[in-house]
Amino acid sequence: MKLLPIGITDFKEIVESNCYYVDKTQWIGELLQDGAKVKLFTRPRRFGKTLNLSMLQYFWDIRNAEENRKLFQGLYIESSPYMAEQGKYPVIFLSFKDIKERGWEECKKEIKKLLSDLYDKYHFLRESLNQRDLKYFDDIWLEKEEDSYSNALKDLSKYLCQYYQKKVVILIDEYDTPILSAYENGYYEEAISFFRNLYSAALKDNEYLQIGIMTGILRVAKEGIFSGLNNLVVYGILDEKYSSSFGLTETEVGKALEYYQLGDNMEKVKEWYDGYLFGKTEIYNPWSIINYISNQKLEAYWINTSNNFLVYDLLEKANISIFEELQEVFQGREIEKTIDNSFSFQDMTNPQEIWQLLVYSGYLKTEKYLGDHRYALRIPNQEIQSFFKKSFLHRFLGGVDIFHDMITALKKGKMEIFEKKLQDILLTKVSYHDVGQEEKYYHNLVLGMILSMSKEYEIHSNLESGYGRYDISLEPRDKTKSGFILELKVAKSKEELEKKAKEALEQMESKKYATEIKERGITNIVTLGIAFYGKKVKVQVSNNLNA
Repeated sequence: MKLLPIGITDFKEIVESNCYYVDKTQWIGELLQDGAKVKLFTRPRRFGKTLNLSMLQYFWDIRNAEENRKLFQGLYIESSPYMAEQGKYPVIFLSFKDIKERGWEECKKEIKKLLSDLYDKYHFLRESLNQRDLKYFDDIWLEKEEDSYSNALKDLSKYLCQYYQKKVVILIDEYDTPILSAYENGYYEEAISFFRNLYSAALKDNEYLQIGIMTGILRVAKEGIFSGLNNLVVYGILDEKYSSSFGLTETEVGKALEYYQLGDNMEKVKEWYDGYLFGKTEIYNPWSIINYISNQKLEAYWINTSNNFLVYDLLEKANISIFEELQEVFQGREIEKTIDNSFSFQDMTNPQEIWQLLVYSGYLKTEKYLGDHRYALRIPNQEIQSFFKKSFLHRFLGGVDIFHDMITALKKGKMEIFEKKLQDILLTKVSYHDVGQEEKYYHNLVLGMILSMSKEYEIHSNLESGYGRYDISLEPRDKTKSGFILELKVAKSKEELEKKAKEALEQMESKKYATEIKERGITNIVTLGIAFYGKKVKVQVSNNLNA
C-alpha cells in the first residue's frame, strides 16, 4: 500500500518514497504547446500548485538530468514526444510561500536570505564569472548590497545561460503570499514596489528566459505589479484551459478511494469535498481528500490551513448587509455576481471585492456563466459550509460555544438564556463604533447570527406577511417543530428597552405577521420582540400568535 503524501510538495520525494501520486505530467506537454512565454496560474491554496512546479523543476532541470529522468518512469509524459524536452534547461525555482512577515524590514531580511540560499545552490558559477558579474553574484550570495536585489533573478538567469549555453526556465511559486502578508501587516506599498521590479526584471524582455511560470491565489494586477509585462498570460479558475491540471477530478478521486478501499464512501466524499468548478471541469480539493483517506473521517481539513485574514478583513470592511446575500448561499441558493479577472487591494471597501475574493480563494464556486462576466455563485461543499458555521462565528459572534448555547436556548424556548447569550455577544464582539440608532445594523447582525441554522430552517428577511413586513423569520423544515418570527427595534435609552420590545410584539400581533408561515403548515409559532440600545438588548416573547 502506497504512503499518503501528506504535507509533501517535493515531486522527487513523493516518487522515491513510494507515495500515492496522481499523474499530472500531461500538463508538461500542454505547457510546451502553449506559445505564451510567461504564464500565471491562480488557484486556491492547497490545490497542488507547489507540487506541480516541483514536477516541472525535475523535468526540465539540466542538472542531474539522467537521475531525474527515472522519476518519470511509468507516468504519462514518458510515452509522450515531449519527453525529449526533459533535462534540457537550467531551472530557477523560487517559492515565496513562507514569506509572511509582520514588517517590511523583516520581510526584506527573509527575501534576502531566500535569494542568498538560491544563489548558494549555484555557487559553482562563480568560477566562470568575470570580475564585474562576480561582484553582483556575491552581493546577493553574501547578502551585501540591497540595491542589487530587484535584478537578482534576471542576473542569475544570465549567469546560468552563459554557463550552460541554454536559456533558463524560471518557476515562481506563491508569488502573491508576501503581498497578502504585506497588506495584512501594513507595508503593502513597499512590498508592491519591490516585487514589481523583481518580477518585471526577471520576466519582461529577459533575453535569457526560455519560459516563466508563476502560481498564486489571486491575480494582483490592478496595482501594476505586472505593468508592461505584455508576454504574461493568466490562467485562473474561470478558464477551461488547464482546468484539470490542479486539484483532482472525480475520476482521480474515485481511483484513489478504490485503492485505499474506501470506494463505498464516494457519495459522502462528494458532498464534503467536491463542488469546485474550474472552467467547466468538476474538481475536488486534494488536501481534503488526502487527509480524509488518512483519517477516514468526514471533517473540515482545508479551512484550517490558513488564518483566513483577507476574508475576515473584507467582511469587516464591507457593509454588514453582505450577510443578507450570504443568507442566500447558506441555504443552498445561488446569487448572481460580476467576477473580474483580477483583485484590487486598493478597492477593499467595495463590496464587489468580497465576492471576487471568495470565488478565487475557494470559498464560493461558480455554478454557471450568465454572460457579461456575471456568474451564479454558491457554496461548493459541506467543508466550506462548516467554515462559515465555525470559523466565521468564532471571529464575529463570540465563538462557537457561546453561539451554540444561544441557538440551543432559542430552539428549546429558554429565552432568558437566549437573551443572556445575545447580550454576551454584543458586549464582547460588537464595537461601540459600529452600533448606532439604525435598526438595519442590528437586523443584519442578528441575521448573520442565524445564517448557520439554514439546514434546519428556511430563513426569510423583510418579507411581506399579513398587513406588513416582518424583519426575520425562521421556518422549520420539519413542520412539527416551532417556527420563529423576530421583530427588531432600536430604543433611544436604556430605560426604553422593555417598552420597545413589547411594542415589537404588539406590532407582530396587530399586523398578523404569522399569516404566511401558518399557511405553510407551521402550527407552533414563537414571536420575539428584540430591542437594542447600544450594546444592551431586551427580549420579549409570545407563543402561538393568531393569524
